[in-house]
Amino acid sequence: MLHPAFGLLVAYVAGSFPSAYLAGRLVKGVDLRTIGSGNLGATNVYRELGFGAALAVYVIDAAKGALPVALLPRVLDVGPAGSPGAVWWALAYGMATLAGHAKPIFLMWKGGGKGVSTASGVFAALAPVPLSLALTIFAITLFSSGYVSLASLVGAVVLPPLVYWHDGASPVFWVSLAVGVFIWWSHRANIRRLLAGTESSIRKKRPGGTTP
Repeated sequence: MLHPAFGLLVAYVAGSFPSAYLAGRLVKGVDLRTIGSGNLGATNVYRELGFGAALAVYVIDAAKGALPVALLPRVLDVGPAGSPGAVWWALAYGMATLAGHAKPIFLMWKGGGKGVSTASGVFAALAPVPLSLALTIFAITLFSSGYVSLASLVGAVVLPPLVYWHDGASPVFWVSLAVGVFIWWSHRANIRRLLAGTESSIRKKRPGGTTP
């Protein structure tokens, strides 16, 4: 039986899968790091490649967060299901996937995403009920404001109290707080633009009259 620490490497490599980068190359032959916001996330994919590509990227990025958390504890010697050791190893695998997404080895540790899609997959596996409620609030914020960044920030704020409401001061709660801080940090440029009134909205029209 492999040591549980081996799963950290597996999770990191899985998180590094550059779905948005590959979508740019396959759909338009472009490097999304050089156009739009320059971010390898579903929002930039939506603006530059369209809804279908963005949906595919979101699903892949969420899956690469969820699958290591759900599967690795079952195949590695992390202890009985539900035990403190198993829970902490599952959390560690989730954080490894986020690290891979933010600093992907396949792109020489440059140009990763901001972590929202992958984090949603991690917590879909760890805390599905709180995550579903947070996604509902995310969707309401997005459609009322038009700003994906604002919806992401709001989602990062509401998830920890929802986890606490559902599970108490569990390890998942403390990790959700840490992830929320990371998401706010990764969105620091978006926060400056939101405050300045210059953030891009998904409703913004391009010169040709189409919505990106």
